[in-house]
Amino acid sequence: MEPVVEVRALCKQFRVPRREAGLGAALRALFRRQYTTVEAVRELSFSLGAGERVGFLGPNGAGKTTTLKMLSGLLYPSSGAVQVAGHVPAQRAPEFLRSISLVMGQKRQLSWDLPAVDTFEFNRVVFDIDARDYRRRLDELVSLLAVGEVMRRPVRQLSLGERMKCELVAALLHAPRLLFLDEPTIGMDVAMQLSIREFVRRYNVEHGATVILTSHYMEDVAALCPRILVIDGGQLRFDGSIEALTRRIRPLRRASVRADSLPSAEALAGMGRVVEVEGGRLVLDVEPARVPAVVQALIALPGAQDLVVQDAPLEEVMRELFRREAGAEPGR
Repeated sequence: MEPVVEVRALCKQFRVPRREAGLGAALRALFRRQYTTVEAVRELSFSLGAGERVGFLGPNGAGKTTTLKMLSGLLYPSSGAVQVAGHVPAQRAPEFLRSISLVMGQKRQLSWDLPAVDTFEFNRVVFDIDARDYRRRLDELVSLLAVGEVMRRPVRQLSLGERMKCELVAALLHAPRLLFLDEPTIGMDVAMQLSIREFVRRYNVEHGATVILTSHYMEDVAALCPRILVIDGGQLRFDGSIEALTRRIRPLRRASVRADSLPSAEALAGMGRVVEVEGGRLVLDVEPARVPAVVQALIALPGAQDLVVQDAPLEEVMRELFRREAGAEPGR
């Protein structure tokens, strides 16, 4: 099967002005400006199949948003090759633009002083959507996201969560095959985050759309993305499942339990590394081979309850990965 996204040796460089602080430096910059070259993306290669949900992760400044902008045709690559849905994004062919949608949590396409429904109608005209298809899709999206009354209020009166739901409606009216989501749940409360995640999952399953998600909320990624791409310094550092990354970076399993009485410090040292002991709750990092024995010991504790064994949180795994990458930088 042909990949729907194909990226080969992709690079993006920016030439940015540079000057020292002070009035003298400012005056010199008027006549002889100095520049420095910043490599936002370096030799990035990957491919995505139709219908995949992929998390695109990395620290601030790693090149995630720059990559999404090149995939959606908003930026020209400095070098390398990109194909999305059979098109070169930078050419911005009408067929390509109809097949994608880019939603950025910190940007908006909705008109600030108009109700969202006016933007929906505007997008219907821009994408030349058949009136019956438009009404059917709008009714479906409005029902799924519960924005029936919300979309008729001026956008400036909406909460962040309500606005993001309307942004999703506007982005999906033309039924895109690829959905690029850049921090779609930023600033939302937990309930709203859950609602957006469930909607994205349902849209992916029902429409077979490929979804690329960037987010600093690891819960979004863990809940939605069977596959993750991790970039740092504009380069690909990992491509695979969350489980595979966890096994590589933090192979210890995390066991937690509540009990009326906890083991002595000496006994705990024999079980694993103590992460937390507070208010009758014990959290341990345990070698995988020792998990059965440790579980038996924890179950035997007086009043033992809420016993859970799981992988280390994704936030910790990512933090450790980037720490190692930073430590390895001089030798690369």
